[in-house]
Amino acid sequence: MAFNKLSIIIPAYNEGNTIHHILNKVKDVQLIGGITKEVILVNDCSSDNTEEAILSYQKQNPELNIQYYKHPVNKGKGAALHTGINHATGEYLIIQDADLEYDPNEFNILLQPVVDGFADVVYGSRFMGGKPHRILFFWHSLGNQFLTALSNMFTNLNLTDMETCYKLFDAKMIQNLKLRENRFGFEPEVTAKISRVPKVRIYEVGISYYGRTFEEGKKIGWKDGFRAIYCILKYGAFKTNS
Repeated sequence: MAFNKLSIIIPAYNEGNTIHHILNKVKDVQLIGGITKEVILVNDCSSDNTEEAILSYQKQNPELNIQYYKHPVNKGKGAALHTGINHATGEYLIIQDADLEYDPNEFNILLQPVVDGFADVVYGSRFMGGKPHRILFFWHSLGNQFLTALSNMFTNLNLTDMETCYKLFDAKMIQNLKLRENRFGFEPEVTAKISRVPKVRIYEVGISYYGRTFEEGKKIGWKDGFRAIYCILKYGAFKTNS
């Protein structure tokens, strides 16, 4: 399948010191099939110099198509993703965290099933394949596996990593969903709702993972896990669409 543009959605909150690193990686990656890049940066009311860093980078790198949006108040990662999704103009879009846990050089791994005409949605799994993974927290990985299994029960999918950041979507398909979760409930909500799209073709590929510790800036805590369970039940078990 041929398409022209990939929208890369990057939510950012207090990433002023590192945002240029991920943007450099996004800029340098060459997408397969001559696909062009649209970078959509959404600043979720950062309290540091994130905005200054983004605007400076945008000015110094005019060859990279950067669209910048900001929230006047902090709304959460999910809300930032909603903003990015609504403004995407590419035929497909991918989610990229502003930290350095995921490698943009692997965009093409997710794109390949789409370009080959097999997939509408591709998830990048941290738990399959032979890519490098930083060894961190046992209970965190066990929690991810539990949430994925619970989600699979109600979506009838066999994903290995529902909570992954790397999700590639047909843009029109996801823009037609009514997404409500403003924080880390985005992952189970979008998975439940995308699974109910008629004839959707969902694939999963193995990716690398360079995880951060909480001291290094990781922002997900145990409360987010409970919210994820609630969202799995709300949007999966009870099939809530609004």
